[in-house]
Amino acid sequence: MVRLKLRSAGVAVAVAGLVVASTPDAAAATSKTHAEGMTVIATGLDNPRGLAVTPEGVVLVAEAGRGGQAPCLAGAGGEEFCLGATGAITAVRGHQQKRVATGLPSLGTPTQSEVLGPHDIALTPAGPLVTIGLGTDPQRRAQLGTAGALIGQTVRLGPSGANSFADLAGWEAANNPDSDQPGTGPDSNPYGLASYQDGAVATDAGGNTLLRLDPRGRISPLAVFPTSPTPSPFGGPDIPMQFVPTTVTTGPGGALYVGQLTGFPFPVGGAKVWRVAPGQAPTVYAEGFTNIADIAFDHKGRLLVLEITANGLLSGDPTGALIRVERDGSRTELARAGLVTPTGLAVARNGTIYISNKGTMVGQGEVLRLLVRQ
Repeated sequence: MVRLKLRSAGVAVAVAGLVVASTPDAAAATSKTHAEGMTVIATGLDNPRGLAVTPEGVVLVAEAGRGGQAPCLAGAGGEEFCLGATGAITAVRGHQQKRVATGLPSLGTPTQSEVLGPHDIALTPAGPLVTIGLGTDPQRRAQLGTAGALIGQTVRLGPSGANSFADLAGWEAANNPDSDQPGTGPDSNPYGLASYQDGAVATDAGGNTLLRLDPRGRISPLAVFPTSPTPSPFGGPDIPMQFVPTTVTTGPGGALYVGQLTGFPFPVGGAKVWRVAPGQAPTVYAEGFTNIADIAFDHKGRLLVLEITANGLLSGDPTGALIRVERDGSRTELARAGLVTPTGLAVARNGTIYISNKGTMVGQGEVLRLLVRQ
């Protein structure tokens, strides 16, 4: 059962007055500085992913969890993933942290080398929404039984718990809009999420789609991203590289911006940020990035790009990077030292930047606060 420690109808309202007791779940994080202006404000998280910041400055982080013991299913690559109720939402205020939602579904490999679960959180007109990952053919979800019913969905958080809002995996199973692309099949992994108009938008990293969710949770496609031929690192014919959209945000002028991780072979410099205007074909807004985990715009309208691995997923180097695209197109690296597989990015109203760090680790995940002078 999902348990939410709420005192009102909305997570944003409940955490605005966050008071943390001296419990293991809510211990104050020790302040540590990785680099100039970068401080650890939360620790001990399980695979922290997307972030949202309330108007009151409370940071919400989606924890994908640590999986569980059973039931299990096969992932897209054949790995076994087992279900557990270990996903969570943690609220951070200052250096205080507390899990305000627990018991969310999580899928993990037996070694916890890969975990899928709550991937992103957004405060929307439809309420606080969270994407729950799947990472395989949506038809396999039935193997999880009723305990896995929320896997592959966008859920809405409320005082009664987490409830289905939009079934992205079900939509992928029924439509599979990239079926005409080489190397694709039904696959769903809900990931990025953002408030949009009177509802939300979400990316399906497995389905290679950008989807609009109206206030009633009805799904409509905004963009379908194709594979792209990419040289194989082993020689031979090109590989049809998957797009893998991991993040979406609104930007200047109200357009949507989508960042891509890229699929195998995860080429260095092969990731792009795309601009999507409803009714128009997506266009490249910025390129030359590596394995984008998240994007955001700062308070001056400049694009921020978070790379989960600056040297590529096949390099074995977990060092990430945060890059700002200046108005003239030049780029400033805001952070690298101390970033270890960073996975989430958010900007507060006052310009403070927050980053989910060690986002692929159980019990070691962090939230960082980054103060930038310019």
